[in-house]
Amino acid sequence: MEKHGIKKYHILTFGCQMNVYDSEVLAGYLENMGYVHTEKEEEADVLIINTCAVRKKAEEKVFSRLGRLRSLKEKKQEMIMILWGCMVQQEHVAQKIKEKFPFVDLVGGTQSLGRFPELMEKARISPRTVLALETGEERENLPIKRGHQIRAWVPISHGCSNFCSYCIVPYVRGAEKSRPPENIINEVKTLVDNGYKEITLLGQNVNSYYGRRLKENIDFADLLHTLDRLEGRFLIRYMTSHPRDFSEKIIRTIQQGQKICEHFHLPLQSGSDNILKLMNRGYSRDYYLDLIKKIRELIRDSAITTDIIVGFPGEEEKDFEDTLDLLEKIRFDAAFTFVYSPRKGTAATEMKRQVPADIKKKRIVALNEIQDRISQEINQLLLGTEQLVLVEGKSKTNPNLYTGRTRTNKIVHFPAKEDLLGKFVIVEITEAKPWTLTGDFKNIF
Repeated sequence: MEKHGIKKYHILTFGCQMNVYDSEVLAGYLENMGYVHTEKEEEADVLIINTCAVRKKAEEKVFSRLGRLRSLKEKKQEMIMILWGCMVQQEHVAQKIKEKFPFVDLVGGTQSLGRFPELMEKARISPRTVLALETGEERENLPIKRGHQIRAWVPISHGCSNFCSYCIVPYVRGAEKSRPPENIINEVKTLVDNGYKEITLLGQNVNSYYGRRLKENIDFADLLHTLDRLEGRFLIRYMTSHPRDFSEKIIRTIQQGQKICEHFHLPLQSGSDNILKLMNRGYSRDYYLDLIKKIRELIRDSAITTDIIVGFPGEEEKDFEDTLDLLEKIRFDAAFTFVYSPRKGTAATEMKRQVPADIKKKRIVALNEIQDRISQEINQLLLGTEQLVLVEGKSKTNPNLYTGRTRTNKIVHFPAKEDLLGKFVIVEITEAKPWTLTGDFKNIF
């Protein structure tokens, strides 16, 4: 413990925005318990690693970090070291940590968040690693310490019931459960009243938010419409969407809204009907093409981004060519691309015809080359245009530049002398790269 009784905590977060939100809840608990945040691991009295299980690389990073933290724990034995999140919700992983890294005091899964204070106290006095892998917990009215001054995450559902054959999420976060709409609306109202300018609605599949699990008969489009009508100047974003459940009603709600951003992130995963079926995605390439066509017909200035997995079991060269063909046909603004990573417990791990690593590597290089070209060409069209940007703060790589995003979620860097955090500004685009834009500040809008 530091001088004068000040207790400190540090949280290291891996994974998706839902993990970021969970870390904000963990921070909220710790602040309520009298701890203050520190950027330095070695200063922490409580050190938490919030983990991800979606890809093998994320798990490898956690195990590597634990190996390096062993000496820190030996020097500072009073430190409470906690491993939390999706990765440890898998029982075989939790047991491995308990056996190989016995200096970890608490291993807590995603569904134990509501019990964190009592679990931490139990870990503080226990001579052995405490395991907490409950299921089906209540997640309302939890404390939270927001990690950003103007951007906030608001979950509208927890868990997932899709069971894509490659994905571990339904097993580590449980079945999908929608939050009561009045809780979501009140949370957004409070955030806007407190000065937040961008609200991102979170869910493993936001499109399937629906009143079938609630008394109210409200679907995702209805929720968007209600939030769009709230007073105040702010933007509404959402993630992640499932193409299968993205209805025309949602598109028209976005078209008619004032605050809902015209950015559509629709994970394609593969352009091959054969692979989409093996993935259990629930749609075909023609369905996906029709959905994109409908979006662009109704909202001409929209941006569309996607996720793509390369090297899924059974992916032949023709299947990969089908994916490249859709890349050229659709012309995404950007694509987040991944090499298939086997996850123990998922159906795809047991599939035959696993793709060799060298072929996966060759394919993802080819895919990225095409997408980078397309992204560059699309962004070039913005040169000389004036864009509305919500300023998020100073650039992480250049403190002389501000950073913000357009309504279509394009990152923009620009110089300015005055304090613009949280302001809506007009920026004239002067340089375009595949992932970022650079421009000149014109005025506050």
